[in-house]
Amino acid sequence: MSAVVAMMPSAATRLSLLVDLASQLAREVDLDALLESACERIARAVRADRATVWLFDAERGDLVTRVAVLPEVPQLRQPLSRGISGCVATTGKVVRIDDVTRDERWDPSADLTTGYRSRSMLVAPIREDARAPVRGVLQLLNREGGAFDDEDELYVVALATQLGRALAMTTLRASNDTGPGVVLRGPFNHIVGRSPAMERVFQRVALAAQSDATVLLRGETGTGKGLLARAIHVNSPRQAGPFVTVDCTTLPAQLVESELFGHERGAFTGADRRVPGKVEIAQGGTLLLDEIGDMPLEMQGKLLRFLQERRFERVGGRETLCADVRIVCATHRDLERSVAEGRFREDLYYRTRVVEIEVPSLAERGGDEVERLARHFLGIYSQRYRRAVPELRADAIAVLRAHRWPGNVRELEHWIESAIVLCPQGPVGAEHLPCCKRASATKVQRPGAHLTLAEASRAHAIAVLDDCGQNKSQAARRLGIGRNTLTRILER
Repeated sequence: MSAVVAMMPSAATRLSLLVDLASQLAREVDLDALLESACERIARAVRADRATVWLFDAERGDLVTRVAVLPEVPQLRQPLSRGISGCVATTGKVVRIDDVTRDERWDPSADLTTGYRSRSMLVAPIREDARAPVRGVLQLLNREGGAFDDEDELYVVALATQLGRALAMTTLRASNDTGPGVVLRGPFNHIVGRSPAMERVFQRVALAAQSDATVLLRGETGTGKGLLARAIHVNSPRQAGPFVTVDCTTLPAQLVESELFGHERGAFTGADRRVPGKVEIAQGGTLLLDEIGDMPLEMQGKLLRFLQERRFERVGGRETLCADVRIVCATHRDLERSVAEGRFREDLYYRTRVVEIEVPSLAERGGDEVERLARHFLGIYSQRYRRAVPELRADAIAVLRAHRWPGNVRELEHWIESAIVLCPQGPVGAEHLPCCKRASATKVQRPGAHLTLAEASRAHAIAVLDDCGQNKSQAARRLGIGRNTLTRILER
């Protein structure tokens, strides 16, 4: 009996899993890596052979293995109408089976795909509480020693509830509070992006995170370079270390060296004590040099030496110090032009762009991405200002898609926050969007100016459908097209 007790995971071990998971939620972590780690620990905690998180994809209406301990395949999809996981996602009820082959709900297609053999199974719905919509299911397979017991079920149900609450704090949260499922917005927490342009960025960020190479993030102001720099850090082996930022645009030229490398007491007037620089503070972690293209020319040589040797001296000091720091740089400047004009050292230019990541503008990411981000920010600011997530009307969508976004994602975020404040109840329409400048006002009056023909057709069809009270037959007659044609336009 004592041997069996010794093998059972303690309550403290199980509790630590929940605490560790919660601590990751505010960070730009790789969601797959986060959930994979959780699955591995869940499986160990209940002595199961495998654990899988199936998410209810609200856009496609099926289940997808966002992460699973499945070495055979990267991902599985399953209709809600099939299998035990589909049954749990549909009914919201826990299922515990000692032998899956004897259950009529069992669907062997996943086993046929992976070559795995399932025997015992414990599946619980993932949701914030017993009355909340189902967001996915947590599935445990093949408990060591036979069947799952009552204690396992209680723990897995509690853990699935915690996962539901956790998802509500990530970019895997639902698009609204009342509908089931979640929206798959991108691989990194708090970074929304599913356009081909952003997929390429995410691939490079994931690869860069696994090395200590210096990274140069390039892109217009407001594209999210700071978030991506943080994502590189929190998904790297240095994630336990500090993430420190130096904004090269806000410091007077004479203070840049002191800010980076620190100073000794008496180094200059007012230096009454030794102060460590950002390089020392970032020891063991990552240092982001934001807008490095604006760094004073006279400081660039000392930075180059540090990048080459990881050695430096404090201002006013004689001791040579070393720092184990990973460097990430960001800029919106045309560095090639700056080099040609003598404003940026050529050797520093090559030293900073070991791994170069070009971050696309919001306009390059396309209208679908604009709408996706707008809905993401609607959720964030609705929660912040304690209101239900509002509907985004067709005229507002048309305006958002038409705007060229010179301020990129940051500008869009400010627009949506303003709309939430100015529209405390009811749907958000074009009249709630802040169009302060004449150029923006012109775009509002001509919302289709920068849309593709397909986008303009869809926006017009949605507006007519709204006017017809969502009556597709009436809207189709008004548009002079068939009902099936209208459906195809709306699904583009």
